[in-house]
Amino acid sequence: MPREILVVDCQYDFINGSLACGNSEEAVKGIIALINANPDAKVYYSADWHSDNHFNHIKNGGIWPDHCIANTRGAEFHENFYTDIKNPAQRPNENNIYLKGTDDFHEEYSAFNAKNRQGHELNQDIGQEIIITGIASEFCVKESVLAFLKTGRKVEIIANLLGWVDEENHRKTLKELAALGIKIS
Repeated sequence: MPREILVVDCQYDFINGSLACGNSEEAVKGIIALINANPDAKVYYSADWHSDNHFNHIKNGGIWPDHCIANTRGAEFHENFYTDIKNPAQRPNENNIYLKGTDDFHEEYSAFNAKNRQGHELNQDIGQEIIITGIASEFCVKESVLAFLKTGRKVEIIANLLGWVDEENHRKTLKELAALGIKIS
């Protein structure tokens, strides 16, 4: 049984938009190569999905620029996930996209409780062995890893398949996660 792959928040605002992160374009290319090299693996996508009124936006008193506002280009997945992934079932679709951050008054970095269109939570659908990739390593990736780890799942991170807000904090995060026994390749 192949491990399952979680792609965290590979959306335009984190790639080249209002919260553009380091290594994000390279991470997207690498994630697509990983998926294509594992054509039988189940792939899940998490997406930050905020209203314009989300409390974490600076204009609303938060710490982040406006980002991933529902139904805007910034909230869309990088187009190459639709064009370059060979197996259509592994591309983002209504069954494997899980939305998080939909509550205007709750911060939700982790994808653990994200829901798809059918109302299924990611933590109920994903398997026991997960490769977690995506953006940003110090926030949404880290919190997702920690949440899945608490449930006894086996989690692996591939370092070059991550984008980051700050490269120094990215390195610290990888060291912290490695100290918890998470496999980092």
